Amino acid sequence: MMKSNYSNPSEFIFLGITSDPELKVMFFVLCLIIYLVIVLGNHGMVILIRIDTQLHLPMYFFLSHMSFCDLCYPSAIGPKMLVDFFANKSISFTGCALQLLFFSFFGDSDCLLLAVMAFDRYMAISNPLLYTVNMSSRVCYSLIAGVFMVGFINALIDTILMFTLNFCRSNKINHFFCDIPPLLSLFCSDTYINELILFIIFGFIETVTISGVLISYCYIFLSVLKIHSTEGRSKAFSTCSSHLTVFTIFQGMVLLCTSDQIV
Repeated sequence: MMKSNYSNPSEFIFLGITSDPELKVMFFVLCLIIYLVIVLGNHGMVILIRIDTQLHLPMYFFLSHMSFCDLCYPSAIGPKMLVDFFANKSISFTGCALQLLFFSFFGDSDCLLLAVMAFDRYMAISNPLLYTVNMSSRVCYSLIAGVFMVGFINALIDTILMFTLNFCRSNKINHFFCDIPPLLSLFCSDTYINELILFIIFGFIETVTISGVLISYCYIFLSVLKIHSTEGRSKAFSTCSSHLTVFTIFQGMVLLCTSDQIV
C-alpha cells in the first residue's frame, strides 16, 4: 500500500533564479557573458597547448585537461539554464539524471586534477633534470586515466543514490539545475543512508585533493630550502603561485557552497 503511493515523475520543473521579467533579462545577459568567457577561454587554452610544441610538457598536459573539465562541467548546465530564462523550464527524468552525472563527473575530476598538478610541480622542483623522465607520457596518461576513472565512479554513485529513491512530493526543483540538495527535498523515503554515503564520497574527494596538495607542497618547500641561490628559490616558488591561487579559489568556493547547503 505504501509503495503504491510512490511515483517517479516523468519530468521536473525548475523554479529558476527569478520570475521577474526584467531581472530575467539582466541575469540572462550576465550568465551568457560568463558562460562565453568560460567556453572561449578554456577552449582557446586547449587548442593553444595542442598546437604549440613548446607547451608539450607534463605541466601543460595536465593544464589542458583541467581546461577541458572547466569547459565541460559548466556546459552540463549552462545551455539549459540560458534557454530556461525564456522557455519551458522542464527537464525529463533521464535528462536530470544525466545532468547530475556529467556535472559531478567533471567537477570531481577537476578537483582531483589539482592534486595531480601539485604532484607534478613537486616532481619538477625536486629533481628538474629527471623531470621529463619521471613524468613520462605513460605516467601522465595513467594519472589522467585514474583521475577520470575515480571522478566517473564517484559521479555514478552520486547519481544512482539520488535516482533510485522514490519521489512522492512536488516535481518542482527549487534551483536552476539538477543538484543534490534540492533533489533531496523531493524524496518521501528516508534519505539518511544516502546522505551519509554522499557525504563520505564528498569527504573522500576533498581529503584526497587537499591532502595531496598539502603533502606535495610540504615536499616542495623542503626542496626549495635546499636551493642556495635566491633567484633559484624565487623561480621555484613562481612556478607554483598560479596553481596555489587556483587551488585556494576553487576550494574556497567548494567549501563556501557546501557550508551554505548545510546551513
